[in-house]
Amino acid sequence: MKKLFVGTHNPKKLKELTQILGLEYQLISFQDIYIQEIQETELTLEGNAILKAKSYFEQVQMPCIADDTGLEVEILGGEPGVMSARYAGEPPDNSKNIQKLLLKLQEKNALNSDSRKAQFRTVIAFYDGVVLKTFEGIIKGYIAKEPMGNQGFGYDPVFIPDSFLQTFAQMNPEQKNQISHRALALQKLKNYLHLHR
Repeated sequence: MKKLFVGTHNPKKLKELTQILGLEYQLISFQDIYIQEIQETELTLEGNAILKAKSYFEQVQMPCIADDTGLEVEILGGEPGVMSARYAGEPPDNSKNIQKLLLKLQEKNALNSDSRKAQFRTVIAFYDGVVLKTFEGIIKGYIAKEPMGNQGFGYDPVFIPDSFLQTFAQMNPEQKNQISHRALALQKLKNYLHLHR
């Protein structure tokens, strides 16, 4: 079984990663070893993912994956984007982030799904001390008028993917993991790891 360090504290994200990558990988995270966490100081999702993967490798000396995810809302010029986790300020607070987003859309008079178009974008960086690769996953959809559902995390309660009537937070994890932005990026990573084992 191959070991991979995953730069996350989020148990739900770790579970999601385990379901998608399968049992041939032993995922090590902050829950297993103590290492210095890195601040996301880059201006892009790609930059943050690479920064974290390289930094964690230096500390754990095993292949590392790190990701950064942003919700990009068209009418808001791509906000919250790279600031998604801290949209409403520090400390990060999912419900405050969602409240701020819904208020901004209200101020823009964005009342129908066409004016509330959005996409979730994940960039995963893989670094093993020699090879650095990034993998991107995007899913398009729109922002609901109010939070619905209690599965998932982050903006899941207000994001409705195209061709669906439910938010991510109303879907069961297996359904979400078949279509999500993170699942798409992880599938690309998984294919890469299979080709280079």
